[in-house]
Order: sequence, then C-alpha cells, then structure tokens
Amino acid sequence: MKAQFCSRLAGFAAAVALVAAPVTASAQEFINILTGGTSGVYYPMGVALSKIYGEKIQNVRPTVQATKASVENLVLLQQGRGEIAFTLGDSLDAAWKGDEEAGFKAPLKKLRGVTAIYPNYVQIVASKESGIKTLADLKGKRLSVGAPKSGTELNARAILAAAGITYKDLGKIEYLPFAESVELMKNRQLDATLQSAGLGVASLRDLSTSVEINVVEVPKAVIDKAGPPFISAPIPANTYTGQSAAVNTAAVVNYLVTHEGVKEELVYQMTKAIFENLGELAASHAAGKEIKLEKALDGMPVPLHPGAARYLKEKGLKVGS
Repeated sequence: MKAQFCSRLAGFAAAVALVAAPVTASAQEFINILTGGTSGVYYPMGVALSKIYGEKIQNVRPTVQATKASVENLVLLQQGRGEIAFTLGDSLDAAWKGDEEAGFKAPLKKLRGVTAIYPNYVQIVASKESGIKTLADLKGKRLSVGAPKSGTELNARAILAAAGITYKDLGKIEYLPFAESVELMKNRQLDATLQSAGLGVASLRDLSTSVEINVVEVPKAVIDKAGPPFISAPIPANTYTGQSAAVNTAAVVNYLVTHEGVKEELVYQMTKAIFENLGELAASHAAGKEIKLEKALDGMPVPLHPGAARYLKEKGLKVGS
C-alpha cells in the first residue's frame, strides 16, 4: 500500500513538473544573434556576445545564427526573426532607404540602432603569382567579391566603380563567402579575393600562411570618389604574413542593430552588457579592440532603439530626442 502511495506521489510530482516546465521556459527571452559566415569576424564576435548575454542577463536564452551577413541580417530583423544583428553601415543605410539595387525591395523601417562597433576594411588580396599589384591589374583576372548582395559585395561594387572597373572588365567573377574564396585561391582557381572585414580576419590569415600574397592598395582618390560612408584607412604592416608595409584602403563602420519590437529593457541590458564586457569581445577577435563607447553613435544611419538610447544617455553621450 505504501509503495502504491509513493508511486502515485511520484506520478503526481512528474505531472506537476511537466506542467511547470513550459512556464519556466516561457519566462526566458530569446536573443537570436545574427552574424555572418563562420570564417569572418561577425561570427566569433557573435559567439562571444552570446556567452556574455548568457552570463550577464537574467532569464535569456541566446543563440548564434550564421548567415550571409549584412543584407540577410537586416531582412531577418525586419521580419522579427532575430533580436540583434551585425551589419555594415552602407547596407544599413540602404536598408533604411529601401535601395532595391542593394537588395531591399522596400524601406526597412522597423530597424533600430544599438551601437557603432568597429570599422570594416575593404581588403583586396591577390596571389603574388597573379601579378596583381594595383586595382587596374584586376582587369581580366579572376576575383571573388563575397556572397551576392552581401555587405562585402556591395562594397566591391562601390570601390570597383569608383576605380572605373565593372564586373565585365574582370576575367571571372565569383560570389563566394570568405573561406570558400580562400580555398579556390589556394588551388589556383582564383587570382584575388575582396573581403570586407575587420583587420586580421581568419580567412586572410589562413591564405597568407599558405600562399604568397599582395595586399592591393585602394588609393585615397578612389575612396574620395566612392564617397560616404567610406573613409581612408591603413591596413598596418604585418597584419598578414608577408605583408611588410602598411597598405591604404577603404573602411566603413559596422553596427549592431535590433528592431522596434524588442523590449526596451532587453535592449538596455544587451547594450550595457556590450560595453561592460569589451575585454571579452576583444579576446574573441582583434577587431573588438576598436569598439569604443565614445564612438557608439558615429554615423548611425537609423534611429536608436529606446533601450540603447537610455544606456548611452546614462553614460554621458548626447543622444538626440
């Protein structure tokens, strides 16, 4: 009899647990972090962000999603299929305006800014045996420009156009993510790759240790012709194996963004966690060292989310009304 009672009691406890479990799960808020390809900068930084959020924000369940980066991330945010995303500034500006050429059929007006993070550098790297030393040398050569209508590919179009080069001038054009581009270069099936990323991106570090390379300069005159949001910036000497001198190129700011449907308190906590754990972001990738609180609003092309605005105001930044 006692055994039967205990059995019934255990069954009752199990039933209560089953009923209670969904209640506990529903109390958690999901933070889906939209990144980029696994060989770029967005992904490892997104993984670090996921760890920070999981440890520093109560009752959240962070996940990291590898994507085709900027354009896809912004479309997913507009659809409510993510809570925070990495993006290039020119892609964000194009999304807000609804630039169809850039891959946006209508303005994405649900987007909201969180913070500027670090600049992306347009890094054009050729195999030494290809003979490519200048932008003009790309004509007739095989070049990968990133996934179609990705932030990298939009950068490629803008910089090549400013240099007077069209895709038709190239011998072959490939629309490939960073790692795949590098593998083709190792196999001599590509002459060069254009990658818009933070300095020291893993794919180009891998390439430079396997193949002798030339880092191709983007002259200031070309950058000036391309215009905003591009700025002139150096790739320091020895960023990659065999790169003995600094090389000038174009850079454009990256941002973390969210959408208007994410709760103010959650975005406040996400923004706070970023700036209170910059060391962990820097440890995930060298580009993280360039994230500065004082630069959080630099060039932000979309309205700030109220949660981000509240945190940045608390830290003394002048946030528009």
